[in-house]
Amino acid sequence: MVSPQQLLQRLDAIGESLRASENALALLGLGSVGTELARLDAYSDLDFFAIVQAGFKARYIDNLDWLSNVNPITYAFRNTVDGYKVLFEDGIFCEFAVFEPQEMAAIPFSEGRIVWKTIGFDESVCKPQKRTHSSQHPVDFHVGEALTNLYVGMGRYRRGEKLSAVRFIQSYALDHILPLASEIETARPALIDAYNVERRFEQRFPKLAAQLPKMVQGYERTPESALAILEFLETHFEVNPAIAAQIRTLCA
Repeated sequence: MVSPQQLLQRLDAIGESLRASENALALLGLGSVGTELARLDAYSDLDFFAIVQAGFKARYIDNLDWLSNVNPITYAFRNTVDGYKVLFEDGIFCEFAVFEPQEMAAIPFSEGRIVWKTIGFDESVCKPQKRTHSSQHPVDFHVGEALTNLYVGMGRYRRGEKLSAVRFIQSYALDHILPLASEIETARPALIDAYNVERRFEQRFPKLAAQLPKMVQGYERTPESALAILEFLETHFEVNPAIAAQIRTLCA
């Protein structure tokens, strides 16, 4: 386990390595090493963008010496065309992407913190231009999707497709329960992740979070999970009695 200070020192060292590489322009820290430093802890990882000169992106993706020069790399996985997930020998984990300045306007990301930049670098490049927002679907959409996922999932369960059932009920249906949280309780102050509703959900919506163990009971308790989700929906929203009855029959 590493300390927050070690994480920040590693990010600074990566900035220095980029400076020495000669064709880099800036290092943008994101998330807990960006503008959300208050939540940085020993379980955080390093999320960042390396911004490089036009025509040099491939050099920084194909050769990770600008990282291994800082600390030996024990595992590297190219998870996108733009970057990697990397584990350093000392246990620090990072996820990063490499972009050229002209690409940044089309990349959705939350505002970050410039850790290092060359003299004269246009910082406006690091301002998000394209954003993705949380779902704007109406309540009825989420309720309907959740109900039909329960119905299909329990059909899969009765057919013996237990793994598929787990996904439909304890994942897909739940994905439509979470956006309904703000309909039943006022969100408590916490940093919002625009790309992942699950992040800090327990801190933001403790009442609904307290019910999640009943909704996600695991592989062998899919019917029980389905009934818990159904009962939640019936308690707080208008639920069609016909499909509710069918779901209960499948759960019996």
